[in-house]
This record gives sequence, C-alpha cells and structure tokens, in this order.
Amino acid sequence: GNAPPPPEEEEEAEGATADDDETPVAEEEDAAAAVVDDDVADGDDASDDDASDDSSDDGPVPRQSSDSPYPLLDPPVRVPDPYGWLRDDARTNEEVLSHLKAENDYTEAVTGRLSGLRKSLYDEMVGGLKETDHSTPGRDGPYYYYSRTFEGKSYSSHCRAPVVVAAAAANDGDDAYPEVKWDGAADSPILDGEVAYLDENALAEGHDYCSTGSVSVSPSHDLVAYAVDRSGDEKYRLVVGDIGTGEAVDEDETPECDGSVRWGSDDGTLFYLKMDDQHRPFQVYRRRIGPARGEGEEDELIYEDKDDLYYVGIYKSSDKRYLFVSSSSSETGEVHYLDLRDPDATLKCVASRRKKVLYDLDHRDGSWLIATNYREEDPPSPNMRLMISPAEEQCAHKWTDMLDDKGVKMFDGGLDRALDDVHAFGGHAVATGREGGIPRVWVIEFGDDDDDGGNDANAVTDFTRLSFEEEAYDVCLGANYEYESRDLVVAYDSAVTPPRTVAVPMNDPSDASKRRVLKEKVVPGYDRSLYGTERLAVPSRDGGVEVPVTLVYRKDVMERHLETGDPIPLHLYGYGSYGMNVEADFSAQRLPLLNRGMVYALAHVRGGGEMGRQWYEEPHGAKYLCKANTFTDFVDVARHLIEARGLTSPDRLSCEGRSAGGLLIGAAVNMEPEMFRCAVMGVPFVDVVRTMIDASIPLTAGEWEEWGNPNEERYFEYMRGYDPTMNVRGG
Repeated sequence: GNAPPPPEEEEEAEGATADDDETPVAEEEDAAAAVVDDDVADGDDASDDDASDDSSDDGPVPRQSSDSPYPLLDPPVRVPDPYGWLRDDARTNEEVLSHLKAENDYTEAVTGRLSGLRKSLYDEMVGGLKETDHSTPGRDGPYYYYSRTFEGKSYSSHCRAPVVVAAAAANDGDDAYPEVKWDGAADSPILDGEVAYLDENALAEGHDYCSTGSVSVSPSHDLVAYAVDRSGDEKYRLVVGDIGTGEAVDEDETPECDGSVRWGSDDGTLFYLKMDDQHRPFQVYRRRIGPARGEGEEDELIYEDKDDLYYVGIYKSSDKRYLFVSSSSSETGEVHYLDLRDPDATLKCVASRRKKVLYDLDHRDGSWLIATNYREEDPPSPNMRLMISPAEEQCAHKWTDMLDDKGVKMFDGGLDRALDDVHAFGGHAVATGREGGIPRVWVIEFGDDDDDGGNDANAVTDFTRLSFEEEAYDVCLGANYEYESRDLVVAYDSAVTPPRTVAVPMNDPSDASKRRVLKEKVVPGYDRSLYGTERLAVPSRDGGVEVPVTLVYRKDVMERHLETGDPIPLHLYGYGSYGMNVEADFSAQRLPLLNRGMVYALAHVRGGGEMGRQWYEEPHGAKYLCKANTFTDFVDVARHLIEARGLTSPDRLSCEGRSAGGLLIGAAVNMEPEMFRCAVMGVPFVDVVRTMIDASIPLTAGEWEEWGNPNEERYFEYMRGYDPTMNVRGG
C-alpha cells in the first residue's frame, strides 16, 4: 500500500492537505487539513488538470474523473490518522526509528521461543531451492540466450552460447533447442562456448543495493543495453556495453530512466522511458548512440502523456518492424506505433482513446491483431475480443472480429472465454487468456501468406486450445524469440508439478506425444507422488457465483482426515484486486508446511481475473462499489472449509495476504474475527481512506480507478465501511 499521510495532519476527506510545518503534533494532534475551493466543493466539475492535481488551500478538490457527476463531501469529514506520524520518507526520523526498533524488540521477546522452529522452516525452505541453476536456453539468431544463478550470489548472470557450437550435440539435427549436458557445477558452462555478457553480481560490487531493469541485446548481437539502479529509488541509469570487450560504449549519467529499454532497427538507436515527479512513466525518448549520434546531440522526446491517470510503456511487434508506445490507465488506453524500417517515420495512433476501452496489439503480414473490449455501442464488452484490421493509423472503424476456420468468432468478448494477449509468429498466432477459471493457450494457424499483405494472409485454418492432464494448472508463454519458429515455448506448472518449459509444435499442437520438455525445475528432496491437489467451487453468499478454491496437501494427511474426520490445520491465502490472478501454481516454500500436516488453500476470490474481467469489474466483480465481494468471498470460502467440508476448524485456520491481499485479510478478520486463529498480513494496504484522500502520495490518482475517490461522497461512505483501520471491533 501507499504511505500514510504526514504526522501533523488529520486528513479531511476532500483531498486537501495542510502545510507540514504549520501544525506540530504537540500543539494540536487532530488538526484539520485546509478547506477546498467552495465552488468545486459545491459539486461543480473540476477541469481535466484539476482531476489529478494535488489539492491545496486554494486549489480545487481532485475528482474521480473530469466529468464525474457525483457530489463531493460537503461539509468536509475529518479522518483521524493516529499512525500518520510514522511517515518518514527520508527514513531518518529518530523517533520513528526508535519506535520501529522497540516494535522489533517486542516481537522478538514474544516470539523468541519460536526461534528454533523459525530456523528449521527457513532452512527447509532454502533447502527446497536449487540456487545454482539456469533458465531454459532459447535461440535468437546466431545464439542461445539464458541466465544463470549461483549459490551464495544474489543476482543473475546473463549468458549466451553460439548456435554453431552448441548445436553439435542437438537432437536429430534440430538446432532450435540444444541438448544441455551440464554437470551441475557452478564453474561449468551450460552450453559449449558460453559467454556471460552481463553479470549483475559484478554490477552490484561495492554497492549496498543493485537492481537491473531491461536487459536487451542489440539487433547485431554485438551490444547490450541495460538499465541499472544502485540507490533503491527506482530511478535507473541507461548503459550500453560492448559484449566483445565488456566495456561501456554509451552511458547516461542522469538517473531518470524507468528501467525500460528497447532497440530500434539497428545498433544506433535506443528508446527509453522517463518518469515524472510521481514516478509515473510518461515520456518516451529516442537516443542515438555510436556513430549515429551527433556532437552535442540531445535525446529526442517523441511522446509525452501529462495525464496522471495514464502510464506509458514501450514494446516491439513480434516481427520487430514496429515500436509500440502504449498509454493506459486501468480502464482506458491507446497505442501509437513507429515504423522502425522507415528512418523518416513519425509516431501514429492506432485508435484514439475512448473512455473505458482498452486494447493491445501485435503485427502480422500487414495487419494488426488486436485484443480489445471495444464495441461500437456502450458499454464495452465484458472480456476482450480478438479483432483484426489493416495496419493503419486511426483504424478503429475497420476492426472486425477474427473468425476461426468454421467462421465462428474466436473471442467474442463474452463471459465464457477471456482473452488476455495475442502474440504473432510467421505462420501462426498464439492467444493467451482464461476459460473455466484456468489460464489457457490457443494456437491459431494461418494459410499461405498473401503477397499483397492483406487480410487474406491472416485467414485462419485451425484454432486449437492446448490441453493438459491436470485439472488445475498454470500455463503461460515462455521465451519465444524467433518470429519464424515452428514451435511454441510455454511454461507450465501446477500445485504439485514443479515448473517446466515445454516446446509445442504449432503445426500439430493437439498431439501431446510430440511435445518436448526442455527443462524441469529440480526441487531437492521433492517426491511428487506424496502430494495431492483438488479444485473446489464454493457458492458465494450473494448467490451469483461459485468461488474456485485450490487445495494442496500430503496424501497421507488427507487420507487420515477422511478416516477420522478430525480437523486439519489449514492455511488460506488470497489476494483479489487489480484483476490479478492467484494461480494454482507450484511453490517449494509451501512444502515445510505441508510436511507438517497442513493443508494449503488458494481462494480465487473476486477482484482478481481468474474467471475473466467480469470477476473484477462492476457490477458483479469486486471493484469500486462492489469491492466488498472480495472480502465476503474469502469469508465464505473459510466457512465452507470449516462447516460444509469439515476440513478444518477456527482454532486451526490461519490466513494470509500481501499488499492489497493484506487489505483482504484485515477486512475479513474484522468481519469474522472468531473464524481465524492467526492472520499474516505482508506490507498490508489497510489505511484505504486515509491514503486515497491524499493526492500528494505518489501515484494515488491512478489508484482511484481501482478503489474510487473518497473525496466524493458515495466512495467515501462505501470505503469507510470496509477500511480495516476504521472497522476494528472491540473485544
């Protein structure tokens, strides 16, 4: 969650803030913030700029949106903030530091008796990790690229090996995936001819902190561009290194990059993002390097979005022809494109932003492949549609649904099948999304390319969803560097299956016998046969949905429970915000709990996107004025596991959530404190109202599209009803 307001203030639910130095705590602890402009407080609409600007004594109140019709709070409502004094952005306030030390000392005094168990759990969790390891090598042109980790070292090393050398041992003469014969030693190469072209451990030497953003190899494979932050303030410096010599050939000493870096069509051009004062990426720059850079040449600003609600991002089309510049909030977006093959090209807009319409795209054979919730009439479709149009600017009027080989819309935006993304290949496209609460991958096959590059080149001849044996699992795209690849690389795991990388032949994706496991994560001491998993569906109290739940356990523990009926210790985990999914994936860190007889349960509550965007959006999801569905779903799952399933009991039930998941846990425990024995809240976002009324906190304005703006009466009253810090029950 965001930081709390300053200590001197009691926030007013109008978004106004007082001067930090005017009202010392000792003088008046409940001092109110300044009253906002009367005209806006009376309900008049604010301007576009007012909607996102920080409020002040003489400025208008931030609104949910520039055209919001809902009244502001009038008169203002004081919101006490007893913990606001703990805000110390500089981390130097001695009173705060002393308090934190005292809290830590108290924790140690209370839990010191558990130190032996803590150490055992930690050692077992670390023991389940293979620290000296590598990622799956993937071919990109003349090299296989992969990364390595080493026991005792905190960071990764980025490596590559030449195809000519490594392919000598490849199976059946296929050099797409080399045969790895690594002996497991840290000083042995993964593939013959291995070169570490960027060692993050070397970058970190002599620094207390080190983080890298993008690491991108140039089109010629001679240079590597990367962004590095050695201060911890998430401001990155841009560096270009020569892979052959290891020397830096270009370096931007100004730490303003957000960490995103993309190459142009050659080694002479880079694109990167800068952030505003709120740490929001908002500008795209083009930087010439090497001989292409003139003496004294400044980097060129090619795009800027000043609206605080919108975050700017950059990525390239799969065929590497276009640079895409996306600018989006959580509800609205637009994409510009730059033809990298044309040195005189300028940015053009695919389709101008329209309220509550999102879209993303890729390029294939003269067409945009588009994932969007666009509809000609309002409201937008519940889920994303898969659409196609000529690769032109301002082409929304030409978007049409993509049809399968039977003439049926592959993704119509309805409730049954949710589309997340589309990735183009030379002869195929791959769609990722969800169906039945499970992540899915679909392979789309096209006919022969049309020489004119028209839509006929993208006529679909086959549409196949990948299938797997397990009932619930997690699957997503792996590293697919080659546009003309015959295979699709996916990453797969489940609650009981460690992560593996699988190559799927796109010409025959249904035949599981033709798939090739490229790498499977080794989990020391793990025996899959000892563990079981199952999927439950729990009815919600509003009667509208069934909440999926994934259980994972030791088989002998569950068998003993079924024989005796005795309740089992159970740990229930949830998140439920931002449309983010809690997947039925593998975690070695759960094993010490399972081995001690616990059941681990994942509650896929509303607010995530497990069942599609309708699981997240109004009116039946868990956002804005239906956010409470997240909390009631979680409580309903807990009650079902106790009462209907008889699996556990309140004195044996613990729960956990992190960040916005911490909000879930705080609200659930406030609702049903007798239901849980223990609650774990990691970096919890529990001061919702106080945070959301303070537009001075970085990135708050963008959060209004998740929670609502409590400066408006309807959101304030609703959020006050579930804010964990405002609903603690006595007793």
